[in-house]
Amino acid sequence: MQRLKISDNRRFLMLENGEPFFWLGDTGWLLFNRLNKEQAEHYLEVRRQQGYNVIQVMGIHQLPTQNVYGNQPFVDHDVSKPILLNDPAREGFWEHVDDIIDMAESKGIYMAIVPVWGTVVRSGKVNEEQAKAYGNFLGKRYGNRRNIIWLNGGDILGDTRPEVWEALAETIKAQAPDQLMTFHPFGRTQSSRWFHDRSWLDFNMFQSGHRRYGQEGKDGDNHFGPDNWRYVEIDYNLEPTKPTIDGEPSYELIPQGLHDPSEPWWQPEDVRRYAYWSVFAGSFGHTYGHSSVIQMYNESISEPDYGAKKYWHEAIFDDGAQQMQHLKNLILSYSFFDRIPDQSVLASPQGEKYERVSITRGNDYLLAYTYTGREFQLKMGVIEGQQVMAYWYDPRTGERHQLGLYENQGIASFNPPGEPQDGNDWVLILESSK
Repeated sequence: MQRLKISDNRRFLMLENGEPFFWLGDTGWLLFNRLNKEQAEHYLEVRRQQGYNVIQVMGIHQLPTQNVYGNQPFVDHDVSKPILLNDPAREGFWEHVDDIIDMAESKGIYMAIVPVWGTVVRSGKVNEEQAKAYGNFLGKRYGNRRNIIWLNGGDILGDTRPEVWEALAETIKAQAPDQLMTFHPFGRTQSSRWFHDRSWLDFNMFQSGHRRYGQEGKDGDNHFGPDNWRYVEIDYNLEPTKPTIDGEPSYELIPQGLHDPSEPWWQPEDVRRYAYWSVFAGSFGHTYGHSSVIQMYNESISEPDYGAKKYWHEAIFDDGAQQMQHLKNLILSYSFFDRIPDQSVLASPQGEKYERVSITRGNDYLLAYTYTGREFQLKMGVIEGQQVMAYWYDPRTGERHQLGLYENQGIASFNPPGEPQDGNDWVLILESSK
């Protein structure tokens, strides 16, 4: 399995051999804790078949903690004192983690691991010295693994106990300099707010969060509602140039606003919108999530979080989960490293809120995403060729519907199939015809 690297233009990820890597992630946060080996193998295999190549997972969710076998990770719940059995006839917490990482590697899947979740650090259960010891342990144990990415932080503001995050990052990086690292921040914030200039931060990550328009709150964070493309725009224009990604958008079948199950729940069309908006704005991939899968909700849990109703092994086949691969396939079907966001191509208004039309393009292709399926106009002649072949691409199925040839000059109008409404989303494809 090849290691991941930052692309030469600092916008994307690529494999060691220079091939493009489109991050299609799933948030299996409690994978290490709640699934046994057989369940983990099933989960990873299903996600592999669905096109996922990254799983975001918590190393330590809380303290005290244990896995499904009853194994604890530390002596006296102290992260500086890992329990290592060093006995091939027995298996403990970290040995179970090893096995799952091995499973993922055999399936071509990268594990994006949060060393310790933010709430544990915020509560004072990890200090700077403990973080250094824990970071050294993680770096030495996993630094030679080719399928590991580090997500420092974990749903927390970077200025909350920053000495812990800096210690973790620096000690892991010292042992594992070739593994990529970022910071998973609190909702509606981005890693670049605190750590953009750090040498250990290889790419930025933001959490656009789970709120709809009108739920933005008054907490001092960016009040963008579902407009996750705005975070991409901020990171995209920073110096030095670093790739960026939405590491936690709204999850499928989670309440809008997150905590009140009586609120409407986010649906497949919503997770599609988050994905296409962020990628077309310039992110290098996307992370999907499902309310039942993040917590690995199963029959042994009497009170699931966020009102979840499906068990994880059912939820992994939900519509939104299966539709994410169509975005990955679309992006990888065209030249990768020259792709840029380009809203200037629109000849009609880009649209407010859900009416937004998002544009990304390379030298010889253009992709335009509309969530509502409304008519829009484009300035032609931006990509190569005297003519362009046009298609409608269905984000639900990955199917193309050919429109025909257009002259590559002037202004052209495009009207997607169906009646304009939320969730009637389509991608217009224009390809140079030479």
